[in-house]
Amino acid sequence: MKRDIEKILEDWRREQRRRPLLVRGARQVGKSYTITKFGRMAFDDIIVINFEQNPEYMECFSTLNTTEIIENISVLCKKDVISGKTLLFLDEIQECPRAITSLRYFYEQMPQLHVIGAGSLMEFVLLSENFKMPVGRIQYLYMKPLSFGEFMDATGNYRLRKLLGTVKWDNTPLKTAVHKNLISLVKKYMVLGGMPSVVSEYLDSGSLNKCQRIQTSIIQTYRDDFGKYASKVKHKYLQKVFYAVPKMTGRKFKYSHVDPFIQSRDLKEAVEVLEHAGVLYRVKKTSGEGLPLEANANEKHFKVVFLDVGLMQNICGLDSEIILLEDLLNINAGALAEQFVAQELLAYQNSFQQPSLHYWNREARNSSAEIDYLIACGGLPIPVEVKSGKTGRLRSMHLYLEKYRGQVGVRISQLPFSCNLPIISVPIYAIERVRGIIKNCLL
Repeated sequence: MKRDIEKILEDWRREQRRRPLLVRGARQVGKSYTITKFGRMAFDDIIVINFEQNPEYMECFSTLNTTEIIENISVLCKKDVISGKTLLFLDEIQECPRAITSLRYFYEQMPQLHVIGAGSLMEFVLLSENFKMPVGRIQYLYMKPLSFGEFMDATGNYRLRKLLGTVKWDNTPLKTAVHKNLISLVKKYMVLGGMPSVVSEYLDSGSLNKCQRIQTSIIQTYRDDFGKYASKVKHKYLQKVFYAVPKMTGRKFKYSHVDPFIQSRDLKEAVEVLEHAGVLYRVKKTSGEGLPLEANANEKHFKVVFLDVGLMQNICGLDSEIILLEDLLNINAGALAEQFVAQELLAYQNSFQQPSLHYWNREARNSSAEIDYLIACGGLPIPVEVKSGKTGRLRSMHLYLEKYRGQVGVRISQLPFSCNLPIISVPIYAIERVRGIIKNCLL
């Protein structure tokens, strides 16, 4: 299963003065598989140390002298570690905080050695240890579930993905049969999601029931993790937020809606930890007055989206028969489509930067308005609305464009592409190309 992040890893390998990589992402998004595959293809040798499976290696990091660390590793694994030829992969690194600390010393003392660390739910351990990350000496790389583009590649539809990257977005629609095929793939992705083990099962068996059982197993794994690391954030708060978020997608997040009998400060801490761990994302309210969007963001007002659309529909109890429905943007009051769009917008962000999402909201008597998402493109905030079929009136979009004249808006729907400025209609399967489409329409 090919991942887009593989090219980023190859570029990193070729850098002369590279920093050790710390790959961050939620459990089971494919970190270990992808890094191991990369190591085997790009290096003469790879040494994989999984601190959960091989805790004896923790003793190697009782010192921060990198020469001693490597000597001790070589003795244990009975292999030579050769700079430039060996990839040292420290997996489940959150189990050994000293190994994370050592990354800065590999950068300073042994810069020619390729070192990658990866872990899930690192915040649970690092916060409990009052740990300080070696900022400035390591490079974070954020990994997420398969994007829809990667899903197309995995399911043998790479020609469709290539087509979306080369088509001229000039009011010439795709052939109807191609458009319908892409919409059908989006529906399938909404059921399966982008967790690699789920997609792999679908490729092997084609059974949606088996895929849903794997989704349930993944959800159980997260719940087990909460129990394992409950010393920092109480287990019940994490579970409450984890199961509430999929049902609150697209709505303003209120702690009282999670549980009115739990104090907001306890739930707030759980939200923050799960966000850092990549399990959920806050969509912060921002003014839309300019870039960066984060500069005008309001931390107290936010919506939430989940890690994966397939896991979301599993928790919400949505049936796999949604792939047979004509208008997928109306399922669960549009929340499923908003989750999909958010996941796509996150997937194609800079992988070296912490993912972020924003929305716009105006609360006024008899004239409230809300834009689902704001993205940065061409030096401007661009409003993005997720609307179904031909019924979306885009009232909020027009109010926003009246307030900020000179901007354009993007409508995501099942309709084919069209450009009638100031509104650009982008089909839901083309979110990967949305920034290029905007720039092309403004030429």
